[in-house]
Amino acid sequence: MGAVVFTVETRAEPERVMAAATDFSDRRPELWPTISRRYWQVHASGERWAECTEGSDVLGGVWVRARYEWTPTRLTGTVLSSNVFASGTWALEVEPRPGGGALVHASNEFRTHGRGVVIAPVIRLAGRRFFSARLMKTIRILEAA
Repeated sequence: MGAVVFTVETRAEPERVMAAATDFSDRRPELWPTISRRYWQVHASGERWAECTEGSDVLGGVWVRARYEWTPTRLTGTVLSSNVFASGTWALEVEPRPGGGALVHASNEFRTHGRGVVIAPVIRLAGRRFFSARLMKTIRILEAA
């Protein structure tokens, strides 16, 4: 389907952004408000990885079971199963900004299946705006705290 790549800036420190990205506790839907509690579930986790199901109520419900792995500056998620994605990965890389804050580089690449083929053209056309807006909801929460 092609990659959706973008960068956002934040006043939040890089460590704080990574802490939110790797928080797989019950707080995750609060930090990431586009995650519906209806789908949120951690299946297993370790020191630098987690396997969970996340989803949204949009379009009648979109969910993804993914395996996340991370380093102190990068998080990568890989689709294990989904009702709309046949495969895919997404990544966040956090870079300190001179003077404080961070640049958050994001990339999303998915191959759709089933009813996901209906949303594929939308992601191609507006994916950058869609995914960056979702990330900015979390960034605003971090900056407000």
